[in-house]
Amino acid sequence: MTKTKRITVKKVTLKNNCPECFGKDGLCLTFKQDFIETKFYKSVTDTISYDMYCHICNSPIYPERWTEDIERGVAYQEKAFTPKPRTKRFKPLFWAILISSGVGSIAVITTVLITR
Repeated sequence: MTKTKRITVKKVTLKNNCPECFGKDGLCLTFKQDFIETKFYKSVTDTISYDMYCHICNSPIYPERWTEDIERGVAYQEKAFTPKPRTKRFKPLFWAILISSGVGSIAVITTVLITR
């Protein structure tokens, strides 16, 4: 039961012309990072993706349609972008299983040593 979500880390407005409607103020570049959640932990990964959307013509702009100016703007924003650090946080269920297995193994070891 692993859930993978993409969380928005940064949104940038580009001042380039849209390749669809040729509007100048509508392009928005969104950087997203993968977030994984299971029964035992929550984790932010190193996987980064980005989407471009034009708010004037309400259409996604795919990399095949990018002009050289858009590619330069995206390359600059990629260099300026700082992703969230990779983290892993364990949930209480993980800690409960870990502690109970530790206590159980200690109990078994002491029982074996006492009966000898």
